[in-house]
Formats: sequence, structure tokens, C-alpha cells
Amino acid sequence: MGLFGRKNETATSSSTSSATATAVAPVSPELAALTGEYTIDPSHTSIGFVARHAMVTNVKGSFTDVAGTLHLDGTDPAQSTASIDVQMESIDTGSADRDGHLKSADFFKTDEFPEMTFRSTKAEALGGDDYRITGDLTILGTTKPLSIDLEFNGSATDPFGNERVGFEGKAEILRSDWGLTWNAALETGGVLVSDKIKLSFDISAIRSGS
Repeated sequence: MGLFGRKNETATSSSTSSATATAVAPVSPELAALTGEYTIDPSHTSIGFVARHAMVTNVKGSFTDVAGTLHLDGTDPAQSTASIDVQMESIDTGSADRDGHLKSADFFKTDEFPEMTFRSTKAEALGGDDYRITGDLTILGTTKPLSIDLEFNGSATDPFGNERVGFEGKAEILRSDWGLTWNAALETGGVLVSDKIKLSFDISAIRSGS
């Protein structure tokens, strides 16, 4: 079941051999019922990242203070939107010293730029449960486009009566595109921190309106 509807089906007219017609599969009531406003649940949501360290290993981290809203349209994917705010002070890599360095002027300058934001500009159905959302990612006051490939994990009503939807996704960025250029050269060649950063998203959101 895809969140944003199903792939179009192409039918060939028997009376006109050179012409084809595209038939849009009807949207199921189950999908249409998901249309509405949702609030991201920070206690069940994480935005993670992976950076290569010293050319040989990965360092993983996440942001623990995430807020945002989603507008889901089960009948028209182009009308779905997402808005996410991340508090940069909430960065957690499992090392207080490393977290402190990441918050410093070498990296995120959290005193000056306390938030990272994402504002969607486009949503696309890719077929099945897969879709892509594109938007503006702002870090250090610099805004660049980002596309996130997402999988819709379904919807459910939790024991407290909340209607939830879940998603997981991934993306890659070059941190230098957002002005994150600090590095250190290694004696054996290469650099201490990779430019390419892998992002991961596990999002749970609760319906807040229609």
C-alpha cells in the first residue's frame, strides 16, 4: 500500500492500434483516510548521521530534539508537505568531547545557529510504499536542496487512541555544501572527517487534525 497512491496503468485502445490511454488506478478509501495534519512525535523519532573517520571507520550520531509537522494527502502526493526543526544542541555521538567539538565554531556554531531546518518543496510517489520528498535544508544559515528517499511503514492506532504513521528514509549530503569545511590532514594521507555524510530518518507522527 503506497501512501501517495498507486502507479498509473497504461491501456491500449482496441479500436486505435497506435494510441494508448493511461488509466489512473482509483485511490483506496484506506489511503484517502490518511489525508490530514500530523505532528512528529519526538520520543519515537530520530534523525541520524554517519561520517567516515580517519578514512577507516564510521562515526554514528543523532539529533534527539526534533519537532515538526506533516501534511499527508492520500489522493494527491504533490500536495503532501513536511516541516522539520532540529535543535543542534541535541547532537549525540556517544562522546561528550566529540559532541562539544561538533557544537563549536569548527562545525555547527550552535550558539549562533541553534537550529537546522527542512522545508519540503515537492513530494513524489515512486511506486508501492516508496516515495521521495525534496526540500530546502538549512544549516549554518545556508540553504540548499535535499532529496530524501522514504518508505512508508504504515499506519496504526496506538493504545492511547493516537492515529500514527511511520516512515524511514535516507539521504546523502556533502557537508562542505553547507559550509562545514573543518578538517585535519592525516600523516598517511587523506583527512580526518569525510565530506560525504549519510543521513537516516525514522519518523513517527500523530494525527493532529484533518
